[in-house]
Amino acid sequence: MMKRFFAYLVAIAASGLPACAHVGSPDVFVEGNAGPYKLFVTVRVPQVIPGIAEIEIRSESNDVSAIRIAPMQLTGPGSQYPPAPEAAERSKDDPQFFRGSLWLMEFGSLQVRIEAEGTKGKGLLAVPIPAIAQRTLPMQRSLGLLLFVLMIVLSLAMISIVAAAVREGNLAPGAPAPAARERRVRLAAGIGGFVVAAVLTVGGLWWRADARQYASHIYTPPEIEALISANGQLILRAKPIRMTSGNPRRPADWIDFQDLILDHEHWMHLFLIRRPGMNVFWHLHPERAGSGSFTQNLPAMPAGHYQIFADVVLSSGFPVTLVGQIDLPSALAGTPLTGDDSGTDANPIPSETGARAEYPLPGGGRMIWERDGQPLEAGVPLMLRFRVTDGSGNAAQDLEPYMGMAAHAAIVRSDGSVFAHVHPTGSVPMASFELAQASLPASLGGGVLGAMNMKQMTADKIAPEISIPYGFPKAGLYRIFVQVKRSGQIQTAFFDAIVK
Repeated sequence: MMKRFFAYLVAIAASGLPACAHVGSPDVFVEGNAGPYKLFVTVRVPQVIPGIAEIEIRSESNDVSAIRIAPMQLTGPGSQYPPAPEAAERSKDDPQFFRGSLWLMEFGSLQVRIEAEGTKGKGLLAVPIPAIAQRTLPMQRSLGLLLFVLMIVLSLAMISIVAAAVREGNLAPGAPAPAARERRVRLAAGIGGFVVAAVLTVGGLWWRADARQYASHIYTPPEIEALISANGQLILRAKPIRMTSGNPRRPADWIDFQDLILDHEHWMHLFLIRRPGMNVFWHLHPERAGSGSFTQNLPAMPAGHYQIFADVVLSSGFPVTLVGQIDLPSALAGTPLTGDDSGTDANPIPSETGARAEYPLPGGGRMIWERDGQPLEAGVPLMLRFRVTDGSGNAAQDLEPYMGMAAHAAIVRSDGSVFAHVHPTGSVPMASFELAQASLPASLGGGVLGAMNMKQMTADKIAPEISIPYGFPKAGLYRIFVQVKRSGQIQTAFFDAIVK
């Protein structure tokens, strides 16, 4: 049996999906306070860099008169010097809704600085965003055809100009060209054609080289290897990957386990989800070991194929999700869960699901997903609202902060192509959010606690109503794992949803 554990060496290959803090879910959702104004911010990150980010902002109250936005670095040079902000356009139909767009010119850790102004003065909120090239955009067929035709016309025109210059360059106006010059004309046209062809060839080589260089900037998650030792300990190792900044004045980021910052008091958030049923879920927190590796004592786990999502945050504030899979041929005895580690067994995700809105929690009580009855639509920002009740059906009074938040949630598409680790603050890691707020002037920013949505959490007490901002990136069947802490015990509920 012990030898079998040593055989569980699995290479966890990086997925080809665009990913940063999440997998297949590039947009950023944040609910926070710009001074006295509570805002729900959506940043639709462009798929190519440089590119245009679409910013949508909704104010909870109607006392915001103007909003201005500006892009800037999250850390390092330039993070303290915002450019002149641009005014977001206020909706004529909804005065609490603002929309704007910003050019993102660099890769890496950026932020959108939001300045809100209204009857209570001014306030600032900084929203961290990972700017990554997700793919290359193909040229439109009609545009390519037009450019090809223009290239042929211009090339022939240049050759014709050379031939005409040799034939008629030193003739008097109206004088016919001597027949003896035809040989020189043909030679000049041939040389001109050769030069034009050489220029086009060099231009084509440059174009392809530039395209290859840009393609090398397309972000892919780093590879990670996993080894389960004889005592059931999981060992994780990742290969460093260079992520260019796109700016010669800024060094490249290295995705390296030696260059991390704590997020919710942990170096890594590790999620193990058994597929295809997604009926076993673990949220663990490996510890750093030597040589840039992580170790985790695994709990008792049934056999099966597990998909791995590992969240870390670089010192620059850039969030990374590593993706892989691991197979357990037989059940693992494991060790009891400790600290913030948690998990659950659930029913397999069905091929179709209705609006199942309640989940029984251990020890009595329920978690209720308060849906409005409207179908969920891809690409639409929304608030996922949950309510926790005790065994008598009354509002639960025993909720406590779980890693500094009212709740944690993992949203996973049934095929594993979408994964998002979110909180009541939104989809950005708290470590990145803290770096962003630290860059704000103290007189207008209000600090990290002031920027957070703290309505659900006061001191060590958590309100039973929990809201999480998010937007499903594409249609499909999803499972939502929601975790809360009650009387010192971490409890996990799950809900299934079809997104149109």
